[in-house]
Amino acid sequence: MMELEKSLEKSLEKSWSNQQNAGLTAYLKKMKGEAREKDRIDYMDSFVSAMGGLIAIIIISFIAVYLGYPMALAPLGASCVIVFGAHKSLLSQPRNVIGGHIISTTSALIIWSIFGKSLFIIGLVLAIVLIIMTFTKTVHPPAAASALVSINSQAGWGFLIPIVIGTLLLVFVSMIYNNLFQTRQYPKHWL
Repeated sequence: MMELEKSLEKSLEKSWSNQQNAGLTAYLKKMKGEAREKDRIDYMDSFVSAMGGLIAIIIISFIAVYLGYPMALAPLGASCVIVFGAHKSLLSQPRNVIGGHIISTTSALIIWSIFGKSLFIIGLVLAIVLIIMTFTKTVHPPAAASALVSINSQAGWGFLIPIVIGTLLLVFVSMIYNNLFQTRQYPKHWL
């Protein structure tokens, strides 16, 4: 009976070990990724996107620098890349661009006003704005950058002005510019 128990125990240990190895193998395989199809680059479309981004960021730059918040150009420049380079994407639609930036920046400024600036608060803000953008269906990655820049630069509530104006201008310029081309439509949807 003792031998049977020991044999069963060894069998269970081996089975458990095999399951752990299989789980670890499956976990590591996820990191390998999948084979990628060869992308066909449309150079003309990329050029059209680049020119749209150039026009938008120049206009936004004048406003941000005039208002004294040149640090707003980093997240707004990233938004230009998404809005012009991926104009069909859900992340580039007006609700996401405008709503994401306003919600994220406002949330960050509220948290900063209450708790101040620290590495923990910066991390907490990122987590909170991600949750809020998800719940409000306004996910826009550069908007998280607006939140972090507002805290890290300690710009204060005035930082919200170039963000609001900049996102409205970005959507407006994108709407005018992208719709000049037969193969482009912006926005795909407003809400």
